[in-house]
Amino acid sequence: MFFRYCVPIVAVHILALAVFVPAFFSWTAVVLCLVGVHVFGQTITMGYHRLLTHRSFKTPRWFERVLVVGALCCLEDSPARWVATHRMHHAHSDEQEDPHSPLVTFLWGHVWWLFVRNHSLHHPANYERYARDLLVDPFYMWIEKHPTSPLWVYAAQIVLYAVASFAAALLWTDAAGAANFAAGVVVWGVLLRTVLVWHITWSVNSLTHIFGYRNHDTDENSRNNWLVALFACGEGWHNNHHSDPACCTVRHRWWEIDITYLEVRALALVGLAWDIVPPRAERAARAMAGRSENVALKASASPRADVALGATGPEVVADTQLPS
Repeated sequence: MFFRYCVPIVAVHILALAVFVPAFFSWTAVVLCLVGVHVFGQTITMGYHRLLTHRSFKTPRWFERVLVVGALCCLEDSPARWVATHRMHHAHSDEQEDPHSPLVTFLWGHVWWLFVRNHSLHHPANYERYARDLLVDPFYMWIEKHPTSPLWVYAAQIVLYAVASFAAALLWTDAAGAANFAAGVVVWGVLLRTVLVWHITWSVNSLTHIFGYRNHDTDENSRNNWLVALFACGEGWHNNHHSDPACCTVRHRWWEIDITYLEVRALALVGLAWDIVPPRAERAARAMAGRSENVALKASASPRADVALGATGPEVVADTQLPS
């Protein structure tokens, strides 16, 4: 775990301190950072969490891959590992088997759990149990068979940012100025953005199991935290989520705005999302209506069914096949 998690996390935090170098500052870099926090953060929230982990909506395969590549650019683990960890968290939330319960300590739930080898979490049987649906896909299996692939995707992203920003800056400045501009774009647009996305994600694991209010009496310590919800595009309504993990929206009261759900609905308008999972009460009503419809269909398929159901008219006689 030292080289897989500790080294990248510590290294990116240290490198991100370069934002304090005046030569690396530009408003373009700041805007790229802020926009990137939302866009790349949503590849975790919408992609890894609501799509891959809970299957709360469906999307075209190519768009799912786009979300996954964006999530790899956040350096938040491979898809199968992320999904297995989060599903295990739901199965054992705030119990001993929970990989990152802050009831151990706040620091443990926030980040320290990543630095400690958890044999049960990373055992192959755990992935077979919690992420089997992903690992049958050759794309996800390839990523797991190449554990350094997220690092290469992250590095490729840095090169892309650096080359594109350097080339753009040459249009108005010299090579030295372009180099400073490109370095600033990487520092702000990639490194600092990564750190911010990390801590926003980790805050869902830590803060929302300690601070906040509860709409539902769940069997763990999940809380609704408005501050985390603000920065994490709705994920801070965590008690709502734990009460109904499959539901695509975590908004249970009018003021609990769920930006991620609104964006999924926007994707649906352009054909990039469908089968959006509604709240449990609506699912139950649909299931009840479906069962009633099935009963009616089975009844209508039997002899004399229409007569028994009280139907009248000549078409009933034609469909009922009365005996001669």
